[in-house]
Amino acid sequence: MLFKEIIGQKSLKKQLINEVREDRISHAQLFLGKTGYGGLPLALGFAQYILCENKTTEGSCGTCSACMKVQKLQHPDLHFSFPTVQANAKTSDSEFPLWKEMVFNNPYFNLNQWTYKSDPKGRKPIISKYQSEEIVKKLSLKSYEGGHKISIVWMAEHMNTVCANKLLKIIEEPPANTVFILIAESQDQIMPTILSRTQIVKIKQLEEASISDYLKKNGVDNEETIKSIVSRAEGDLLQAIEMASSEGNQNENRGRFIELMRICYKKEVLPMMSWAEKMSKLGREEQKQFINYSLYMIRQSLMKNYTDEQLMRASSEEKDFLKKFAQFITGSNVLDFTSLFNDSHYHIERNAHAKMLFTKITFEVMRYIHKA
Repeated sequence: MLFKEIIGQKSLKKQLINEVREDRISHAQLFLGKTGYGGLPLALGFAQYILCENKTTEGSCGTCSACMKVQKLQHPDLHFSFPTVQANAKTSDSEFPLWKEMVFNNPYFNLNQWTYKSDPKGRKPIISKYQSEEIVKKLSLKSYEGGHKISIVWMAEHMNTVCANKLLKIIEEPPANTVFILIAESQDQIMPTILSRTQIVKIKQLEEASISDYLKKNGVDNEETIKSIVSRAEGDLLQAIEMASSEGNQNENRGRFIELMRICYKKEVLPMMSWAEKMSKLGREEQKQFINYSLYMIRQSLMKNYTDEQLMRASSEEKDFLKKFAQFITGSNVLDFTSLFNDSHYHIERNAHAKMLFTKITFEVMRYIHKA
């Protein structure tokens, strides 16, 4: 992947180019940040630049033999590891054609999307000891083309303990010209012994202009829609893509949010139970979109209360609702609301019982809204 094809991250791309040009490539790096910030595209661009035969100050040439192979994900010295459902595949190799297809379609995909694609039953994928054995075996061989050998580990926080322990030695003392690029969203889920052996590269959220340009180039032409998506995405391209593909749901989510807040404020228990029942019947992605929308509305309420209203990114319909609602989001309860919706998003991703979860949300909202 060419650096110029990667959305935003101008300063980080320059940093990676300088590492190679100054011959100070760290043998083990951890690209840390949300999937939608571009960890996988950056890793692919970095790998291509390292292997490129005709490097420039702007990036890889894109036309040499090495570049062509990397762009097809067929370079013999570039290896990939990613979580797999062990009942289907012990290692990444047999699932690689499917994973490669997702990369070609859109490299800003997350673990949930990969899980749905690779395992209809939705079982939890991991990077197991069998994959660590494959990594050690492949990197112990000589480079096919006489240059660097690169191992990209996607979603590295999903290595189990045995896998991580088996990789400690080779990460700490790799064969000559070997580079590990670990990609992860959560630093806390990675073993400290792995962290201590890697150079952490923190990937920042994307600039609003980069996401706006992407949306315009991909068929979103309504300025207010773009403005709303960019604000809610918070620098996460994957979130922006999902919002753009389900923009028709925004009005529905606004209605659901308003209904939730009104019935909870009035302490109407039967309507609260009915609301939870309706929400439980939605698909998991729709449920997550609602949770993300709720977080966005909480933030907009806070901005209305404590900042210049011109900084708000809410639509005209949302602003009308916030004129009366924002007063109920204060320093006394904003952290409660934020934790509630963040935790709910986490549990939805992990197949929580939907009716119980949304019932809990209603009673917690009822409690918090009266703390203002």
